[in-house]
Amino acid sequence: MTIAAKVLSAIERSSWIRKMFEEGARLSKLHGAENVFDFTIGNPSVEPPQAFCDQLRELANHPLPGMHRYMNNAGYEETRAAVAAVLSDKSPVPVKAAQVVMTCGAGGALNVVLKTILNPGEEVIILAPYFVEYKFYIDNHGGVSKEAWTNRDTFQLDLQAIEAAIGPQTRALIVNNPNNPTGVIYPAADLKSLGELLERKEKELGRTIYVISDEPYARIAYDGQQVPGIFGCVKNSIIVTSHSKDLALPGERIGYLAANPAMDQVELFMEGAVFCNRVLGFVNAPALMQRLVTNIQRESVDIGEYQRKRDLLYDHLTALGFSMVKPGGAFYLFPKSPLADDVEFVTQAQKHNILLVPGVGFGAPGFFRIAYCIDQGIIERSLPAWEKLAKDVGLK
Repeated sequence: MTIAAKVLSAIERSSWIRKMFEEGARLSKLHGAENVFDFTIGNPSVEPPQAFCDQLRELANHPLPGMHRYMNNAGYEETRAAVAAVLSDKSPVPVKAAQVVMTCGAGGALNVVLKTILNPGEEVIILAPYFVEYKFYIDNHGGVSKEAWTNRDTFQLDLQAIEAAIGPQTRALIVNNPNNPTGVIYPAADLKSLGELLERKEKELGRTIYVISDEPYARIAYDGQQVPGIFGCVKNSIIVTSHSKDLALPGERIGYLAANPAMDQVELFMEGAVFCNRVLGFVNAPALMQRLVTNIQRESVDIGEYQRKRDLLYDHLTALGFSMVKPGGAFYLFPKSPLADDVEFVTQAQKHNILLVPGVGFGAPGFFRIAYCIDQGIIERSLPAWEKLAKDVGLK
């Protein structure tokens, strides 16, 4: 065998989205790309806001001396300060640049945090349905993932399930808010209850338990909702995020981690995070991207565009008989599969050139995910295919 058995096994277990992406390429060749409706990948079709383009043009025309050189491993001071200023809006204690590390996206931030806090064999609780990469990131750093289900009807936090999952080896809990794949937003009251639960368990177990709040969709919230600030809800909390979604920059790999200023031994954590950012090989977040996002921390893509797509699909699919929780944020729908076997349903959908991801890929068999961050024209052209699919599976 030319690669590690562990890696080979991981490839086989993590391939649902990739498999569907490849199936999309095959169907596009057969039927033409305009006749294939690919809802598999959360890769935004919208363009970055004008402010980003203006900053890019300014830097290209008036480059700063040394702007492509190495910097402090935590990132540029002015970039971290700009991030901290925005985070302070939702924090009861002002966030400082010293509590921020610029990273290579949210994935880089998660790996940095996990390497910083995990001892071999310690457990990280993940909430089902979950982003499948969490398990691999935890394993990267010698940790063990432990699943706890959210409420199966609402996908909101189930504090009893979380408490049951906490044990003497628990080191952290990952909360994804708004959630991928369900799109639900966890309200402040529930997050505060979570914080109270963890403080009680920390005293009981004599160890720190972190909440890692994964927030790349935090600005994509609908119907007047806002994603609550985790720092005001959980003392030992860390934000990991990126500008992949709010500024539509997934290919640029620019994000950050930020520690709650009130966290136990926050200075030691930050020292560890800066060290881990370096030794994991990330070294620095991209210099140009740091410069570009410094002055546009309060900018965002047009959230209204995503809401219109959500409403179009949600209204049409529920009218056809599909059952789902209406998402409050992100850009995913997570309906129940009309067939007991979600993989079988996804296979049926392919017959109508509709590409979906089965819920089993998110630790939630019996559901399927729709990523509606694609062009609205594709969504509109897909509606007759959805009608035929609904009829085929007995909904209409």
